[in-house]
Amino acid sequence: MNLGRLAIRGKTIVLVFAVLLLVGGLFSYQRLGRLEDPEFTLKDAVIVTPYPGATAREVAEEVSDEIERAVQALPQIDYVRSTSEPGRSVVKVTIKNTYDKQTLPQVWDELRRKVGDAQRRLPPGAGPSLVNDDFGDVYGVFMAITGPEYSMAEIRAFAQALQRELLLVEDVAKVELFAEPTEAIYLEIPRQKLAEFGISPDTIAAIVRQKNLVADAGRVDVGPESVRFVPEGGLSGVAAFEDILLSGSNGVLIRLGDLARVRREYRTPEDTYLRVDGQRAVGLAISTVPGGNVVNMGRALERRVAELAHLRPVGMDFHLIAVQSEAVTAAIDAFIVNLVEAVVIVVVVLLVFMGLRSGLLIGAVLVLTIFGTFILMGVAGIMLERISLGALVIALGMLVDNAIVVVDGTLTGLSRGEKAEDAAAGVVQQTALPLLMATIIAILSFAAIGTSKDGTGEYTRSLYYVLLYSLGLSWVTAMTITPVLCVMFLRPPARKAEDGPGAAERGFRRILRGLLVHRRLALLAVLGIFASGVVGFGGVKQSFFPASTRPQFMIDLWLPRGTRIDETERQVEPIEAWLREQEGVTQVATVVGQGAPRFLLTYAPESLDPGYAQFLVSVDDYRTIDTLEPKVQAYLAEHVLSGTASTKRFRLGPGNGGKIQVRLSGPDANVLRKLERQVKAILLEEGAVGVRGDWRQRVKVIRPVLAPQQARRNGLDLSDVSAALLAGEEGRAIGVYREGDDLLPVYLRAPAEERGDAGDLLNKLVWSKAASRWIPLRQVVERVEVAFTDDLIQRRNRMPTLTVHADPQGELASDLLARVRPRIEALDYPVGYGVEWGGEYEGSRDAQESLAPSVVLFGLLMVLTTIVLFNALRQPLVIWLSVPLVLVGVTVGLRVTDKAFDFMSMLGFLSLVGMSTKNAIVLIDEADAQIAAGKPRFTALLDATASRVRPVSMAALTTMLGMLPLLTDAFFVSMAVTIVFGLGFGTVFTLLVLPLLYAAIFR
Repeated sequence: MNLGRLAIRGKTIVLVFAVLLLVGGLFSYQRLGRLEDPEFTLKDAVIVTPYPGATAREVAEEVSDEIERAVQALPQIDYVRSTSEPGRSVVKVTIKNTYDKQTLPQVWDELRRKVGDAQRRLPPGAGPSLVNDDFGDVYGVFMAITGPEYSMAEIRAFAQALQRELLLVEDVAKVELFAEPTEAIYLEIPRQKLAEFGISPDTIAAIVRQKNLVADAGRVDVGPESVRFVPEGGLSGVAAFEDILLSGSNGVLIRLGDLARVRREYRTPEDTYLRVDGQRAVGLAISTVPGGNVVNMGRALERRVAELAHLRPVGMDFHLIAVQSEAVTAAIDAFIVNLVEAVVIVVVVLLVFMGLRSGLLIGAVLVLTIFGTFILMGVAGIMLERISLGALVIALGMLVDNAIVVVDGTLTGLSRGEKAEDAAAGVVQQTALPLLMATIIAILSFAAIGTSKDGTGEYTRSLYYVLLYSLGLSWVTAMTITPVLCVMFLRPPARKAEDGPGAAERGFRRILRGLLVHRRLALLAVLGIFASGVVGFGGVKQSFFPASTRPQFMIDLWLPRGTRIDETERQVEPIEAWLREQEGVTQVATVVGQGAPRFLLTYAPESLDPGYAQFLVSVDDYRTIDTLEPKVQAYLAEHVLSGTASTKRFRLGPGNGGKIQVRLSGPDANVLRKLERQVKAILLEEGAVGVRGDWRQRVKVIRPVLAPQQARRNGLDLSDVSAALLAGEEGRAIGVYREGDDLLPVYLRAPAEERGDAGDLLNKLVWSKAASRWIPLRQVVERVEVAFTDDLIQRRNRMPTLTVHADPQGELASDLLARVRPRIEALDYPVGYGVEWGGEYEGSRDAQESLAPSVVLFGLLMVLTTIVLFNALRQPLVIWLSVPLVLVGVTVGLRVTDKAFDFMSMLGFLSLVGMSTKNAIVLIDEADAQIAAGKPRFTALLDATASRVRPVSMAALTTMLGMLPLLTDAFFVSMAVTIVFGLGFGTVFTLLVLPLLYAAIFR
């Protein structure tokens, strides 16, 4: 069956098919979902278990260990990490890569059952555990509301009103308030009045709770109706608390207002503060529904916010901190510009070297193929995002290959005097199978990425499917639409076949003949060139993912563990002011106490820590960061004296924490701390920044030691003393006050003049149940000790593990790792202690290990495909000996441009394998065909190679020049360099070295 002849006979059907591709592609492009980064599944769940009053070590041994043992029984678990801090255990579970988003819900159900079973083994006072498996939600819009003339409560009220309205917007899944101030009711009772009236804290708590409880009052039958009783008269404001009556020790009723000062104010200390350009703010984090269009959501939000402008009080302002729709629109617009430029370049090259009609014809087929790919992407649910756009760019260089072969073959037939129908049908008949097999091989070269199960593979999976659709469709259009258009538009060329070869072809034949005659010497030279390329590649810089082009960077500030959040906020103020003065900076948003909401899938927010702050610095152009970052780092080194601060760019691809991570494990915390100091010293000596350990610093604790006899005599224990200390400083929660849909906690605490003085500790009062009165702590406390302790204990697979994080400054992480790794591994590790490497190294290693089995499998399939095509072994041997030669061009390109071989370069290299294999298959197939037709083998090899010079050169030239627009794109530049230089050298090797190998192997 000749597809070309069938297509020519059914010309009307083929042309309708072409129109459908064009119209359907335009329609599909408009409807494709848009994201900044591809969706990938975060295979983590977090189990949070409270254990109030326990130390970090007690939490680790009594709670974290139980939870870890329970979840490790699950066969789906990859590894378990835990963070134990005073009063709270956080266990993070990571699932194996073999599970995806379809199978994960069942895994989470099993996890919840295991955690539920472990609850009965927890100590009294611990739990219940909360399992959270959806903390990976991405909030594509992160905005803030400020109002210098308004209270935080008023800003919060407006934010809540806006939250209710924005939840109704198209494609919006969640709208969360961030850093909202929490109000509370405080009952402040001076110790003098406590002692005077003799009312126990339990009595106060019980009465406050009863006053605000909702209780069922029942119903009464009134005729045919049943009417409910709804008693009123509960607490209706702060003043109502003062009128609560309490019974004193002598039975006298006392107003709570006479005993306590009742205050309604913001809860102190708050967990998180948000600041924008120096002003306190309330944040709104908005996420998109799964599969939703973030661009459409962004536009809908803009319209709705404009409609609600009348609700916004004068003086309140909106600040956009992160808007994914803008980033997506900018990225897609830039891609479309690059794509149009590349298509124009391809068409211009074809016009120059193949003529007007041929160039326009191939360009038209290229556009139809791209539009058809949009249709298939829409059907498969693939969105326009960073990786799928990159796949289209990679595919662009290969989409014209099949069409060029058909058009060139048709022109050759026309030059021999054949009819257009016969020439087009003949070239399709001859090349359909070789081109199909070559296309399959090009697709298989990317299949390892498409089937990889790890996070990197899932992140880049859309690349494989886009290439599968586009390359497969390019073969279909080349075999159907291209011959029809050839018949319709191509005319016999001016130069006839009988005129003989032109000057360029004659020169090429002389060079090739000379190489074939001196093939041994030529092959030795090729071997030497290849060896130099391999050696040179060892000096190429290595990286994981290219730098992000986001016009924003981060600054992480870590103050000593135990720093109060208000002190952290005080220290960020001068840094904010200095940053706002720098040229190119457009906004400085600061989150104090934790990281920002996950506004990028590849961004991992830091957990709660009052000594931590993160600056999100926006600039007018991402290139500004290159000059601004060293300046900022120098300022931080000079002005941040009591902590660690470092700049950090947003990363592409999965990962979190420092790019360099050194995991030190072993049973004794003192030994781990000693190793940590040595590792930090090495990292700092080698120029690393942001060097910190995740156990942080040891903190001071005050330990009142009870006198056993006095405590027993007064009926007191540790819980009584702890409750008294809590009420004497931070405040003891004794109830909840309901106001509308708000629930305000009620705290009992000492007045301000009796708080904040550690020297006054022993004067605090504790309620003695035995004596039914308040007594000073000094009567039951033997002594007060001050000690340093670990209040943050990290474990990995139940082994204490201290991780040192660091980032490079002005160099690649791989270069820094190469210097520090030998020194760190040479340290003296006692028996039972060890070191592991995480960060970018681990991510790259895991990705390579995940890809390795697939690379071997699909590599064998590619070889088998060539064997099936030729039904022989020697032709595939020739092909696969020539393909590795593209490494020479890759090495030259990356060394000349000083670019790193990163993940995008690897994708470019895979595309080179596909393109080189396709060219080799077509050339060898032509040589075999001419030999089979009876030509002498030497002459047939010369003629076959010469006949493929134009299509191979045109395919390479169009691809290389089509990559030129990407040389200025920070994300795609290393890939473009790889393809341009690799294909340039590879084309020369295909046309000159491949015939040498063919001649040598076939003797």
